[in-house]
Amino acid sequence: MALAGGAALSYADTVSILAAGRYLLRRRDLADIGALPPAEPADLVAILRGRPELAGEAVKYLAIMALVDGALDHQKLARVLDYSRALDVEADYLTDLVEAASGHLAWATADMGRKNFDSVLSRSSAGLDPDRWIRPYAGDQADPALVARYEALGGLPPSTFGKALWDFDKRNGYPFPGDPQALNAGFGTPHDSTHVISGYDTSARGELLVSTFTAGMHPINPMSGHILPVIFFFHFGEPLNDVGHAGTGGLDPDEFWHAWARGADMTVDLFDPGWSVWDWVEHDLEDLRRRWNVTPAGRPS
Repeated sequence: MALAGGAALSYADTVSILAAGRYLLRRRDLADIGALPPAEPADLVAILRGRPELAGEAVKYLAIMALVDGALDHQKLARVLDYSRALDVEADYLTDLVEAASGHLAWATADMGRKNFDSVLSRSSAGLDPDRWIRPYAGDQADPALVARYEALGGLPPSTFGKALWDFDKRNGYPFPGDPQALNAGFGTPHDSTHVISGYDTSARGELLVSTFTAGMHPINPMSGHILPVIFFFHFGEPLNDVGHAGTGGLDPDEFWHAWARGADMTVDLFDPGWSVWDWVEHDLEDLRRRWNVTPAGRPS
């Protein structure tokens, strides 16, 4: 994929291939990508015959490789589609990429936004206004009792998950759910909790990584609802909404793949509707990381 159209390997290409091999394919021995044999579409078909789940995963990885250099390269995207057709893989994120590359960026980003909304809800968002849903406490809908419940987390012992969540929101100036300016607790709390559990900050790099971690952890629309939107937003600089600030170059080509693997290794899904932060706020943060199989994050590359 990195060599599609006769391109030379970039730094991001090289780091990404090694990182994907190390973290997702568990190839700890991989050090020289020059030693890897070429794999044409027919080769992958032969290797993955009868294994549709692996074929689907392979196309996801190929699609990401078309994006790591910070642009939607038409030759690389065409190569992704060669592999997806050969492997008989159809996916909504591939449609989004094709539409974006065809100049229909508004349609593609709107579709990604809707897929993200569906994923956050863990159900169809049909009939809901995402702008109204994301800020439900405006005007006379403020909930001071809910704000007070979150505020009380500041009184927990320093080592607890709840105190770490309180610190995270205070440090970043985020109002607690119930405040007229706050995001819906149905999104803000699991998202901020994932920041705390994963250890990723709120920089462009950190937001891209926490969404990638979420995609590994939460099985609903991982590519179209989480990974692609943040690549477009924080790596390509395409504004998708008014919740954050778009930026470029946010994809860390090593930790991106690590975040994906770390999220996949989680034993609990913080975006599952059955998960409640209030069941865990008094637990020790490091104990929860061990309990939920959260390995340490890497340093910026």
